[in-house]
Amino acid sequence: MRDRLQRLYRSTFGPAACGAVLYWAALPPLDLWPLAWIAPVWWILLARRSELSGRRPYLVLWAVGFAFWLAAYHFVRLPHPATSFGWIALAAYLGVYLPLFVALTRVAVHRAGVPLIAAAPVIWTGLELVRAHMITGITMGALGHTQYRWIGLIQVSDLGGAYAVCFVIVFAAACMARMLPCEQQPRAWWPLLPAAAVLAAALVYGHARMAAAAAPSPTIRVALIQGSIDAEFKADPEKALLTQQHYEDLSRRAVERWGDLDLIVWPETMVRLPLLDGDTSKACPPAWWKESLEEFREELPQAIADSQAHLAGIARLTETPILLGVETVYYGSEGAKFFNSAVLVSPDGAFSERYDKMHRVLFGEYVPLANWFPAIQGWTPLPISLTPGRRAVAIDVGGVRLGPSICFETVLPHVIRRQVVWLRAEGREPDVLVNLTNDGWFRGSSELDMHLVCGVFRAVECRKSMLIAANTGFSAWIDADGRIVERGPRRDTGLILATVGPDSRGSVYLDHGDVFAGACMLACGGFAGLGFWPRRRASSSAASKRRGGTGL
Repeated sequence: MRDRLQRLYRSTFGPAACGAVLYWAALPPLDLWPLAWIAPVWWILLARRSELSGRRPYLVLWAVGFAFWLAAYHFVRLPHPATSFGWIALAAYLGVYLPLFVALTRVAVHRAGVPLIAAAPVIWTGLELVRAHMITGITMGALGHTQYRWIGLIQVSDLGGAYAVCFVIVFAAACMARMLPCEQQPRAWWPLLPAAAVLAAALVYGHARMAAAAAPSPTIRVALIQGSIDAEFKADPEKALLTQQHYEDLSRRAVERWGDLDLIVWPETMVRLPLLDGDTSKACPPAWWKESLEEFREELPQAIADSQAHLAGIARLTETPILLGVETVYYGSEGAKFFNSAVLVSPDGAFSERYDKMHRVLFGEYVPLANWFPAIQGWTPLPISLTPGRRAVAIDVGGVRLGPSICFETVLPHVIRRQVVWLRAEGREPDVLVNLTNDGWFRGSSELDMHLVCGVFRAVECRKSMLIAANTGFSAWIDADGRIVERGPRRDTGLILATVGPDSRGSVYLDHGDVFAGACMLACGGFAGLGFWPRRRASSSAASKRRGGTGL
């Protein structure tokens, strides 16, 4: 038995699988967050080895990574049978990052002579940034996200984003890996010192930042409405009507419970009818229109007015301004364009500037090339592809500015930061972030947890409270320290009363963006280039033996 375990340890699969299982257990639904500090140790041990030659070890690493992401992102298959293909493709793509991490770390240590405790966190952080941008980007389930409950630690996110938390974790893991005996290298205790120093510095910084917080002023009282109706691709007018009525009843209940409110927030696309808009002088009719162009343009203004009156009627039910998630159909010279929108409506019928979602979900909200090859759209469950919005919007409510985002936009730190920075340049920087999302596609799975955690990190990065109104959960009030003040239930109805206002603290990440992670990504590029550079086998073998294949 002992010999079998030793063979497994010396293989590629054994350490790779151990790390993957620990990482998966650190994520929802188990949420055993301390395991995230140990998981990378196993992969870093592979990088320490003097030999990991040929393609086979890296194919094994990819297979382990593929299996890990299949398990972690199992919810991608839930919205529709066709999304199972996307689930497999996404896991296959993300599986590449594990062999890349081991390969680039080995190049940095064994060829460039970079100390292991420096190389591993730099490589990991750089690859996290690549993952956040490549193929529209995704960061749910990031290693640093496992620590969202450790409020003191995650404050470093206002320095380098959530990437900074990943860096600290992998730095500590690299120190642990360097302490273990490996080939000719004995056990070492000195890595305890840098690991303790970096962790202590992060915690001291975090507690200092939290102590600098002041009470927000002015504040507004906001009711977040969480219904629980599973989403489907198939259009069902009767279900759409029942959904809107469900949210209207919950909104009345919120007013009865809490009295005067400054704002009510509904989740994404909970309104039964679309909001119509367009250039009535240039509008072209949709394909189903059978009358003349002139008649369409004559009738469009009344149709627009009727759709606005429908939304105003929702606000009048509670005599409270309401931020609604609604589909917008804009008719212009190119025909109909569809947007995923958020709009503030007052009981008197006044409308704020509309926010149209800027970052769309690949194959969830649009199909690539469908504009040029419409037949592609018919191969998917999506009836239409959405058009991206062009600009961020700030909405004023009671002297407090809100910065709306929709659905998975909170998954990507650079998307939210860019919107805040754009609005700051216009002199309209938001005081509070608010996200409208419909997570009813995912049937109460761990996607709800991962999506919520993204909101935690966006709040710290921007030093702004985050409000989330989510169908089926999790709606939440998150303060500017990333603390979840109140959270709605899983796949059930709930109401949350949040009292929010501006936070006076600044944010290095908000000011300078991904400079830290970007430097790590550039280092990854450098090591990748070095890895392709030919080397003399004899000299490299001798150097590896002198270092014992471990680096410093």
